[in-house]
Amino acid sequence: MIRLFFVFNFLLIICWTSCGQLPKNSTAVSSLPQNESSAAQILTAADQTELYVPLLQGKKVGMVVNQTSCIGKCHLVDSLLQRQVNITAIFAPEHGFRGDADAGENVSDNVDAKTGIAIRSIYGKNKKPSVEQLQGIDVMVFDIQDVGVRFYTYISTMHYVMEACAENSIPLLVLDRPNPNGRFVDGPVLDVRFRSFVGMHPIPVLHGLTVGELAQMINEEGWLANGVKCALTVIPCQNWTHHQRWHIAVPPSPNLPNDQAVQLYASLCLFEATEVSVGRGTKFPFQVVGYPEEAMGKFSFVPQKMHGAKIAPLQEGKTCYGFDLQQSDLQGFSLQYLLYFRDLFPKDQTFITRPDFFNKLVGNDVLLKQLEKNASESEIRSTWQIPLDNYKKMREKYLLYP
Repeated sequence: MIRLFFVFNFLLIICWTSCGQLPKNSTAVSSLPQNESSAAQILTAADQTELYVPLLQGKKVGMVVNQTSCIGKCHLVDSLLQRQVNITAIFAPEHGFRGDADAGENVSDNVDAKTGIAIRSIYGKNKKPSVEQLQGIDVMVFDIQDVGVRFYTYISTMHYVMEACAENSIPLLVLDRPNPNGRFVDGPVLDVRFRSFVGMHPIPVLHGLTVGELAQMINEEGWLANGVKCALTVIPCQNWTHHQRWHIAVPPSPNLPNDQAVQLYASLCLFEATEVSVGRGTKFPFQVVGYPEEAMGKFSFVPQKMHGAKIAPLQEGKTCYGFDLQQSDLQGFSLQYLLYFRDLFPKDQTFITRPDFFNKLVGNDVLLKQLEKNASESEIRSTWQIPLDNYKKMREKYLLYP
């Protein structure tokens, strides 16, 4: 049955290729049989140009892309232009089209100096493409490397792109990429009362989905505004499974410069709502953790203004003491460092200085109360296990990869 499903979808792709059109008002997911050889080269969707370039030819194309949207060392935009695809607009998410804007920094409309194509910001005055921004576009393409963590905002951008496409009858083509944290499904499931741009969906911190799988979930679970559905097509990766590690060749954002930072991000990001530094303003962001108290640990570092920390980084100019995690094998979602600093933090100082933001990152207000009551990690984990188990069952419906 599974093999027939794959064959059917492959034939569906060929059909769309021959007619040069994407399906309207329906959700269609394309997939191909997985190569069983462990030595087979992993191919992103973008690598498989024969599957999607024919769907774009003769159309006015909008691209939701950034610096990670590459085929080898060639940017997807440049590659498609070489194939005579008519790209009329580039939509820039958080960190911008070239990925050099700081976290939270507004991204402005401009023109790409290399190609002359208009860049329209969807991380400035509006995070959802407007009707005006979408005028004249026949099809949208989303191709951005995600890291598999709920509060990493590229998936929030994808949500709003799907919503805008649905509302304006524009089909969306998602080019899938492996999830570097795809083997983990862990953490509290977001309570929708705490929905924000750093957490839009009732999924756990580590959701264990690629952007293509998540796009299907968003569409089919009715999470778009007013229950609208996007005319969605997902081009899958080849020869990848959720159990395989994935090296990100291009840093997805200025403060996730390497695989180690990507691996630690889910566990360390909660510190962003505290007075504890995670190394913004150093050469190893999200690979160290510390606070200006010698009792916190033997490793020390001093945050300074630099690329990725243009605005004053937390604890700027102060010697922070804590842990060097550059060689750590910490994986998944762990609270051990958060609880460590909670227990050692000076009693006359405030540990969590942005409680509202902390609750948005966590996805509930329960963890904050548990920290105040000195709950252990096992006690905390027990409170999110049932929703997590329910999510895992739902997740199975949308998996494109073993």
